[in-house]
Amino acid sequence: MKKVDARGLSCPEPVIMTKKALESKEGAYEVLVDNVTAKENVSRFALHQGFQVQVKEQGDDFLLLIKK
Repeated sequence: MKKVDARGLSCPEPVIMTKKALESKEGAYEVLVDNVTAKENVSRFALHQGFQVQVKEQGDDFLLLIKK
């Protein structure tokens, strides 16, 4: 499972980091973000790429579980 820590970054950086991770062709990914805009943008991007996205809140952060 590929992990991406995009906390503290503003868009489009979390989306770019997620795109690079998805290019690794692994089966599952964890993306950690700390704001609602990044959560929504990364989720939207992954869904448009044909992935399933599950969001879990972890305190002030959001963990996005992305898989095919």
